[in-house]
Amino acid sequence: MMVRMISTRPFAAPSLHTHLVPALRAALCGAVLALLAACGGGKDDEATALQPPPMPVNPVGRGSFKASAPLGTVAADEIAAALAEDGSRVQNVVPRYAVASWRLEYTTIDADGREVRASGLVSVPQKPAGSASPVLSYQHGTIFHDEEAPSVHAVPGEVAVVLASLGYVVLAPDYVGFGVSRGTPHPYLLAVPTAAAVNDFITAATYWRAANGVQDNGQLFLAGYSEGGYATLAAHRELQATGSPHLAQLRMAVAGAGPYDVQTTLDALIDVVRAKQPLLGALINPGLLRYLGSSAQREVRRAVLSQLIPGDADVVYDTRFLDSFFADDTRAIAQNSSVYDWRPQVPVALFHGRNDQTVPYASSVNTLQAMQRRGASDLVSLTDCQATPAGHIPCVPPFVAFMLGRVGAVAQGL
Repeated sequence: MMVRMISTRPFAAPSLHTHLVPALRAALCGAVLALLAACGGGKDDEATALQPPPMPVNPVGRGSFKASAPLGTVAADEIAAALAEDGSRVQNVVPRYAVASWRLEYTTIDADGREVRASGLVSVPQKPAGSASPVLSYQHGTIFHDEEAPSVHAVPGEVAVVLASLGYVVLAPDYVGFGVSRGTPHPYLLAVPTAAAVNDFITAATYWRAANGVQDNGQLFLAGYSEGGYATLAAHRELQATGSPHLAQLRMAVAGAGPYDVQTTLDALIDVVRAKQPLLGALINPGLLRYLGSSAQREVRRAVLSQLIPGDADVVYDTRFLDSFFADDTRAIAQNSSVYDWRPQVPVALFHGRNDQTVPYASSVNTLQAMQRRGASDLVSLTDCQATPAGHIPCVPPFVAFMLGRVGAVAQGL
């Protein structure tokens, strides 16, 4: 039988001093250190506590801030008077703040990827000192005259100025081809330079705000109608694809009646041309355009361009997307122009009128379905315009109201 030996040495219970004194000492030291930290104890702690946030670095190349020029300040009652005029694109809002505006110049790229100096408008609500505002990047629709560019048209009724009067710091890029880049062909419906013009302006404006003490609250929103809706989705997609630091601030994108599906948009435009010019329309069959003779193709191209760009436009448009269309190169259109088939990581609110004869309603339907197929689920939605008729221009004011409702439900510090 095995016998387990048990020690008969008396058990020495640990003294109160042995366990509690070190514990009390540690607790006391921790409390003292916490108190010192809370009170700014020590020169190093004090220096750290007093240091302002690090200044953003002005990048070299894309997004580089180049210059700014003040454009003046408009009072809230001036903005209200402008809104009272017939034809205002913003309705049923009451301006709350005076707005100061600046033209910013920055570096972005053209249709060939070459760096170009571009411009845009920054409008800032004049709030009490220390107030922080959400940032709203508002992309304008298609314009045909340089005088309509946001930084050239910072008047009380300009959409960017009105939105700023409601409490947003508003960024409104002119796009390449307008403002200081006038003369450079505008990269119409080309996704990469369009996205760059928006996102590079956001980057440059971030540096400018920090350098000039314009505070934001860390929220970023993207919005736009027509070409501005297209630019909004192009910019959103690029922010995700590149892992941009701005993506951490992005809360929502609101896009109205944009030609996101460029192939579908151009097919519908051909239908319009066919209806207006039956003889010419008899020659037009999507998918067979490349078989048209050179003279017939020139005539069809002229007819299509006349639907897109009026004859009195004073800016130059890069229309290479039409080259792909007339070559029936659907792959090039998908790669270089369309911005509808991807999965967003933050909410996308689409808005469109069913009677739109400029940009087909199907462009938004296809975007909704493509994003949902990729797993976006309820992150993406489509709301119908209720104007009568629900056409492209009549749906502009309802879109602005819709956008303000969606963004305003999330925005803080207005």
